[in-house]
Amino acid sequence: MAEMNSDHPQARRGKPPAGTQFRKGQSGNPRGRPRGSKRQAPYETVLGQAVTVREDGTTRRMTAAEAFLLHITRRGLDGDGAAARAAMAAIKAARARRSPGQEARITVIIRDFGSPGAVNGAMLPLRMAVTLDPYRETARTVIEPWLIEAALDRLGERCLTLGEQAAVWKAARTPWKVSWPEWWEYRG
Repeated sequence: MAEMNSDHPQARRGKPPAGTQFRKGQSGNPRGRPRGSKRQAPYETVLGQAVTVREDGTTRRMTAAEAFLLHITRRGLDGDGAAARAAMAAIKAARARRSPGQEARITVIIRDFGSPGAVNGAMLPLRMAVTLDPYRETARTVIEPWLIEAALDRLGERCLTLGEQAAVWKAARTPWKVSWPEWWEYRG
């Protein structure tokens, strides 16, 4: 292979001639960045799209922004602190953008915590129970084995009837993994 001499253009790759280099303190882009060259994400376009949301078996249309706010509000109400802070910040920003005479579209958010005695709302976030099919509204929620064992230990000398044992067995996520007490009769 032939050797390159120092006069060859590729011999000094990456170092332009001194006469064409920028002087110290001179910008390499004197006219600045052209307008529109730095594209922002099209948030307004994405969040303005209409989406279909299904709530409690009914469907309705709303913007993606409203659906997102509804989603983080629900997560916040379910105990997610970060989602609650994000929802409050979004609501505060929306109120600041609204003109004084403009009415709010959503005036009240009603959260149904279920019927008295229903514990799914507390047991699921605490991972004491699992919903077998989270995408189906009528899915069954089952209790973790460790919780059943702890509850049975708290009974002390008291024994459950065969009907109560069957109800506990059916409520267990994996009944074969539960350490049942000696007096336990029901086996599914």
